[in-house]
Amino acid sequence: QVQLVESGGGLVQAGGSLRLSCVYSPRFANLNNVGWYRQTPGTKREEVALLLSGGGSTYAGSVNGRFRISRDIQKSTITLQMNNLKPEDSATYYCYARTDFTSHWGQGTQVTVSS
Repeated sequence: QVQLVESGGGLVQAGGSLRLSCVYSPRFANLNNVGWYRQTPGTKREEVALLLSGGGSTYAGSVNGRFRISRDIQKSTITLQMNNLKPEDSATYYCYARTDFTSHWGQGTQVTVSS
């Protein structure tokens, strides 16, 4: 069973930066796509950024150019660097990983951007 643990959320002013980290286990889990989603109360969970198993990455249009996703296989970590944050980026952010037949989710970390 893959486990994902996020950290790095918090409160930041508009224009600021945050880095979210997601540590996964087991260390050398055979993951396909990995990424980050976000959700606000009463809304559908939204894809923010994905690292594709075949190479490359995709970003939501609203974050493209401001967010960057990366993965460190040696540290079993998926990172989301968020720059130039806006109040509309406020949400609970969830780490995501896909194995052959199952989607896995972290518990979420809250990001709040004040104006």
